Amino acid sequence: MAQKVTLKVSTAAAAYVRPDTAREERLRAARGEVPLRTADLGIIFFLLSRDQDPDVRSAAVRSLRDLPTSVLVSLAAAPETHPLLLDMLAKVHFANVNMVKVILAHPALDSRTRLFLADKEEGGAPAGPAKAVIDAGAGQDAGEEPPEAESVVPPGDDKEEPADEEHFSKYKLLQNMPINEKIRMAMIGDKEWRSLLIKESNKLVSAAVIKNPRITESEILAIAKASELNEEVIRLVCMNKDWIKIYPIRKALVENSKTPLPRALRFLSTLNEKDLAAMAKSKNISSVIARQAQRLVLNKKKSS
Repeated sequence: MAQKVTLKVSTAAAAYVRPDTAREERLRAARGEVPLRTADLGIIFFLLSRDQDPDVRSAAVRSLRDLPTSVLVSLAAAPETHPLLLDMLAKVHFANVNMVKVILAHPALDSRTRLFLADKEEGGAPAGPAKAVIDAGAGQDAGEEPPEAESVVPPGDDKEEPADEEHFSKYKLLQNMPINEKIRMAMIGDKEWRSLLIKESNKLVSAAVIKNPRITESEILAIAKASELNEEVIRLVCMNKDWIKIYPIRKALVENSKTPLPRALRFLSTLNEKDLAAMAKSKNISSVIARQAQRLVLNKKKSS
């Protein structure tokens, strides 16, 4: 299901995109024939590029394509420019080196748009980008964002990229990404980004992954089992009350050598007798944990 998004539109601009606005007025706005600020024009062109009327859509994309470079750069650089509008600017103007530089520098740029531009830089630009945007916008509600924030897609990009290729593309982007951008991506990125950034040696970056609201229990379980990760990541998992309620995560933390010993011992006392018995004999865990597991098993047998 498409995700609803909110775009701030001025009163003057809203008059041209309301559902009851006459087609001729929408066409005038799509052609840029109405007196609006540059920022308003950008939003108008974006919204009308998703209009139900194909003529309105075509006119809006052409207008966005044909804006003077100085106006486009101003639009792409404005702090209030929405990520969806930045995405459309990228899809229409990915061959414009100056525009790409400005778009990539925008703090609100979505990670998928960044990946799209990186792929275009590597593979070259296909012909007809404006037509691709028009075709992709057909039948979409101007107030909706398609799944995964893909508002418009160029030819051939409407299929899911194979996981290994996507992972490689993101890995390449990561090489030149500044720390603040890595932290931001760790907190908002998808599963592929999280799997890469959790391995970062910088504790601020890897710890930010744990704060990502989209992270899943299965990912946390994998992290709890990973002894190669830094202690800060494991410590944050241990401190999360919701995660330590999950038995497999507690068990994994006990077995992980990076788990602080006091917490590992606390979690150990909550495990069942079968797992305690296995740990008492294990050579792969701390000797302190193994001895305590043995004591707990003996105590359970005495009390039964």
